[in-house]
Amino acid sequence: MISIVFDNKQWVKAASYYLRTLVFVQEQKISPKAEFDVYDSDQTNYLVIFYDQTPIATGRYQQDDLLTVRPDRVCVKREWRKKGLGRRVILEIEQQGRKNNCSLSRIHGEKQAVPFYEKLGYQVVSDDFIEDGIICVKLEKKLY
Repeated sequence: MISIVFDNKQWVKAASYYLRTLVFVQEQKISPKAEFDVYDSDQTNYLVIFYDQTPIATGRYQQDDLLTVRPDRVCVKREWRKKGLGRRVILEIEQQGRKNNCSLSRIHGEKQAVPFYEKLGYQVVSDDFIEDGIICVKLEKKLY
């Protein structure tokens, strides 16, 4: 049974942190200090997809400004990849942005993930840059 939770409750944050630790800290070797930053606060909302009680995908909801949502820290547990869950996280966060009157979505995406984001309607709008030791680009999509 798949369920989706979008909230800032501690248990939702813990589920998101669990996945981010598995994917970003353990798999990608990002330091915990870099991964868990000032944007992880008690007010931050996280989207977590669960299979039964197990967290399998997550994303952090950010807003760069009043009109721009920024899906952030999106990851999927290894054995659940290639099943559309990353796409689902992005689309759900975009929908939350629309509810908050956002008209633009901006992502700092890993360079290797650009084709994934392009399939969702994003376009690269920056040169390469390094974020947490990984080559990234900014991508944007208009939300109508």
